[in-house]
Amino acid sequence: MRHLKEGMGWRLGYDPDASVFKGLVGGDRWAVELTDAEFSDFCRLALQLADTVRSLSTELMAEERIACEQETAHIWLEVEGFPKQFDLRFILLQGRRAEGGWAATATAEMIQAIPALKVF
Repeated sequence: MRHLKEGMGWRLGYDPDASVFKGLVGGDRWAVELTDAEFSDFCRLALQLADTVRSLSTELMAEERIACEQETAHIWLEVEGFPKQFDLRFILLQGRRAEGGWAATATAEMIQAIPALKVF
């Protein structure tokens, strides 16, 4: 991977020169390579969902959980938890099938790393 960011329980990578699979998402013991379109959608939707959940914090009680999902033709994402601490899951929708996810602590760090990998 040309650009790789990782932390406790998560990995993100992007190689603009790769022929097919330019992106990588993963956890401690797993990883999935993504096409450029899948990776772009993953990053864009993850950032949008994080913003959406955080913006709802004023409308929820402290103990109230929320789930939000979005999808494109390539990928489905869901965040679930509290406005400041939520899990993230994804499912690839075309070609090969894969799914994965991260606990809230890993999700928070990973969301912060997304803008440093690629401009969307």
